[in-house]
Amino acid sequence: MATAVATKKNAELSTDVMDDIFADAGEGAAFDASELQIPFVRLAQQMSPEINKKDAKFIPGLSSGDMFNTLTHQTYDGEQGVDVIVAYQTTKYLEFVTRENGGGFMGEIDPTDPVLQRTSKEGTMDMLPNGNQVVKSDQYYCLVLDGEGGYEPAVIDMKVTQMKVSKRWKTQISMNKAKNPKTGQMAILPIYSTIWKLTSVDETNKRNETYANYAVHKVGMVQDRDLFMEAKTFRQSIMAGEVKAQDENQTQGRSEDQGSDDIPF
Repeated sequence: MATAVATKKNAELSTDVMDDIFADAGEGAAFDASELQIPFVRLAQQMSPEINKKDAKFIPGLSSGDMFNTLTHQTYDGEQGVDVIVAYQTTKYLEFVTRENGGGFMGEIDPTDPVLQRTSKEGTMDMLPNGNQVVKSDQYYCLVLDGEGGYEPAVIDMKVTQMKVSKRWKTQISMNKAKNPKTGQMAILPIYSTIWKLTSVDETNKRNETYANYAVHKVGMVQDRDLFMEAKTFRQSIMAGEVKAQDENQTQGRSEDQGSDDIPF
């Protein structure tokens, strides 16, 4: 029986089976928000473990300059890019033990903590008085669109060299206006009303080393009302504290971006 089922895995399901499946829609799939993990979408670099065939984190088909989902391992071609709707943006300050001292994620620092005003520069790193490194991270909670009407939530975080891209992106969002057809007045659009395309481009650092960085382009306003409402609901859930992202590299005591202000990985 198992063999028979396996040979039919690519066949279309009958109408009866589909009716039964959708009659039980959602059964057993509801979990508390604290039990769920929102993945990150990241940009692969030449030295990323995800493109090393001998590394446990290897993702088949992934190349430098491509983007990937840290949970599902879905990949996105860097040149073709991926469309996203930003529902929420926040900036976090992450504390790490330096690699020279063994490495390790120590937690988040509140943006209002006075210790952030007492950092000092050591080369390209921002150092805390206790000798640990602080890394500023702009995080974008997004709906990642699949081009076929589907989407999935993910966080796109930008650190180090990617921060200049983030600054331009936030500027574009703050200047994103449209004319209200009923009043004729220009208004700044809500953050979750616009689709953006993320692609990757090559950049060169001071050591003449090439790395991949993001490029962000405006696609246009969301046309589907259900998608718009989904993005709005996602934002409300985040603001209510019901949705949180946890980087697996932080829980494992590592940071992909730690220790370099030239190559963001």
